[in-house]
Amino acid sequence: MHAETLHKRYGDKVAVDDVSLRIETGEVLGILGTNGAGKTTTVEMIAGLRTPDRGRVRILGLDPQRDRAKVRQVLGVQLQQATLHSALTVTELIGLYRGFYPSPRPAEELLDLVGLQEQRSVRFEKLSGGQQQRLSIALALAGRPRVVILDELTTGLDPRARRQMWKTIERLRDEDVTILLVSHAMEEVERLCDRVALIDAGRVIALDTTKGLVTSAGAANLDEAFLALTGKELEDSE
Repeated sequence: MHAETLHKRYGDKVAVDDVSLRIETGEVLGILGTNGAGKTTTVEMIAGLRTPDRGRVRILGLDPQRDRAKVRQVLGVQLQQATLHSALTVTELIGLYRGFYPSPRPAEELLDLVGLQEQRSVRFEKLSGGQQQRLSIALALAGRPRVVILDELTTGLDPRARRQMWKTIERLRDEDVTILLVSHAMEEVERLCDRVALIDAGRVIALDTTKGLVTSAGAANLDEAFLALTGKELEDSE
């Protein structure tokens, strides 16, 4: 998967300024940046949910704007805000999404991946925020995607659920799934990501392994490296 010189402007504000990213098969690439840095706009353009003013994206050779139907079969997307039918239960929503794919993951496997076995009969509107987040992840994985985009994977999750999501991402990586992960959680990024892109004011200002970023910044850890390279402190998302 790769994106080349993605650019997006809203009025006088440049939200994304010629961002280029290349992610290898089976790699987990993390994106770090402060609120308003352009992270979500970038991943929405990569997913085909927002049209760039210029630039190009290819997901397994497919254009997410031109080849929408084909891209949906290989790409799973979990965004920060889930908007789902409030009256449907967890099982009903999983069944609905599984119906979109020719060879979906079994429903029980999806429930197990996100730890929602006990909530299978609960309507979406009755789920907690963290449970809704986990359900949106299950739905993103329903079609056995080869590429997954996760925007703030564990925001709002308790420590136990967060650790379970980390194990799920590690399992996907073992299956050679390519993952683009937007996160504020340094521990999460350090554990899961093969490389990390730092985005500031709509631009990629550094892209390397965690160790490489820390070394190049002359820092003791990723928090310090982020501050040294951007001049900003990363907000706590929890």
